[in-house]
Amino acid sequence: MRFNTISEAFLSICNKHQDKKTAFIYKDQDGKTQEINFTDLKDRVDCLTLGLMELGIHQYDRVGIVAENRLEWIISDLAIVNMGAIDVPVFPTLTPKQLEYIYNNAEVTAIIVSNNFQLKKILEVKENIPTLRHIFVMNDSFTSTDLSVKPLRELIERGYQAKKKQNCDDILTAARIKVKSDDILTIIYTSGTTGEPKGVMLTHKNILSNFEGAIKAIAFKEDDTSVSYLPLSHSYERTTGYYTLFFIGVTIALADSVEGLLPFIQEVKPTVFTTVPRFLQSVKKRIISNVEKEGGVKLKIFNWAVKTGSEFIRKKANNKNTLGIALQMKIADSLVFSKIREKLGGRVRLMASGGAALPDDIHEFFTALGIKLVQGYGLTETSPIVSVTPEDDIEIGTIGVPIFNVQVRIAEDGEILVKGDNVMKGYWRDKEATELAIDENGWLYTGDIGLITERGNIKITDRKKDIFVSSGGKNIAPQQIEGILSQSKYIENAVLIGEQREYCTALITPSYEALEGLAQDFNIKYQNVTELISNQQIINTFKKEIDFLQKDIAKYEKVRKFKLLSTPFSIETGELSPKMSIKRHVVEKKYAEIIDQLYSNNE
Repeated sequence: MRFNTISEAFLSICNKHQDKKTAFIYKDQDGKTQEINFTDLKDRVDCLTLGLMELGIHQYDRVGIVAENRLEWIISDLAIVNMGAIDVPVFPTLTPKQLEYIYNNAEVTAIIVSNNFQLKKILEVKENIPTLRHIFVMNDSFTSTDLSVKPLRELIERGYQAKKKQNCDDILTAARIKVKSDDILTIIYTSGTTGEPKGVMLTHKNILSNFEGAIKAIAFKEDDTSVSYLPLSHSYERTTGYYTLFFIGVTIALADSVEGLLPFIQEVKPTVFTTVPRFLQSVKKRIISNVEKEGGVKLKIFNWAVKTGSEFIRKKANNKNTLGIALQMKIADSLVFSKIREKLGGRVRLMASGGAALPDDIHEFFTALGIKLVQGYGLTETSPIVSVTPEDDIEIGTIGVPIFNVQVRIAEDGEILVKGDNVMKGYWRDKEATELAIDENGWLYTGDIGLITERGNIKITDRKKDIFVSSGGKNIAPQQIEGILSQSKYIENAVLIGEQREYCTALITPSYEALEGLAQDFNIKYQNVTELISNQQIINTFKKEIDFLQKDIAKYEKVRKFKLLSTPFSIETGELSPKMSIKRHVVEKKYAEIIDQLYSNNE
């Protein structure tokens, strides 16, 4: 399955399936579940392509997309790349000032937004983006007197009228032919954790190279159904959860929110989907919490099944004999695991996790459920996939082997280097940053520290920039320790602190559901969460849990003090990235006063 451009791949898959198969399942503007086949999707994309061209959008022009996951996002993306323009998608959680910087830097000609809320943010900074001529709104209902603002439906209708007047196939074909594999497909801006965000230029070749690698590494099938809930503006979901699945012919259900994800999964009954560890952790903790509430025999059977499953998976991963435990696994599946699978729609056979390291206990838990869970590793700069764990030869705790068309080596200081057609063209109009990231031989410096195991798998030990040095000169990799602490049912997030300090401390956001359970167990009366987390019985419970979890780590890495936080981390408040990983610098700045208190009156 070889294609030169995304538009070529799009045309091929639409011609193959036409009206015989559903391309996307989605929620319309009234919240009703709808379906669209490949023929109707192509028609809408062609109409929007023609509408953009009639408006004066040209090849290589940049067009912004500010929207949640929805069908119009897909149509907008495909129409923009169909004619050789470059889309610049961003997370819809960005502030007006962040949008201003990105769209000024990219010099966008037009921006497509989802709704009135996103429109207001763009209008607030519109005068500071001199290249911006057009704004289109996906929702039909919006309020604006600005003449540059129009409904996206009107632009699609404009293309539809053009098609009625004449046969536009030649025009569309000519536009597609102009697009070359080395042309920039999209500019994806990094989060800008150190300075202003940089625009990662990904070409058609970059993405399609990753598509070829993904379909060989992950056993997606044409008759699969998937759920897409991660942000399409992020390279992980864009390449893996969208382009890869779509070009195979998988039916993709677009979830309109994370909050309603589990009910949507139960409605759609997917067979595969891409995900992140944080979602899997929340699902596991919710399952455990529900079982613990029931208690009694059910809890004992559940705990036995989970223990049996973990033992079975470990033996299998280490190529040990599993005959003695196989019968127990069948019983565990009948009594426990099959019922949990029903909560995920009952048909899930494969999940691909990425975006962050997958904790071992999560890997073991879902694999024991009878769901194949592969873990991928990559960066926006690598389109994004670098490696994937082999489905039938998983080494727990690793991120697998490089996909067939990617090279990986470890530098002398432990940094992981990557080379291949998936490596970005560079950073948009930032030659200096590009030269720092990619050496003269084409090796990309990932910023991740890792090693290659005896079985040939990559193991990440930490982010190079996250590793800190204690005042005693010890190098400490915080992500490993945070992962260990987050295994607790009481802990939602843990952030390790210790740069140039005598010892390590931690900021912890509790599982507030588990907190309520503790309050009931201890018969604690409280007015609010702040009062509850200050209770000494609660604090002592967390201390015992933390001490138990870190019993096997080095003394200089152990958390000696911690602070429970009353407010959860979220994307909206800035502590979490859209892919739900912790923004360490934001947390440290926001809670600087609390951190200082943890180091006052040194023990």
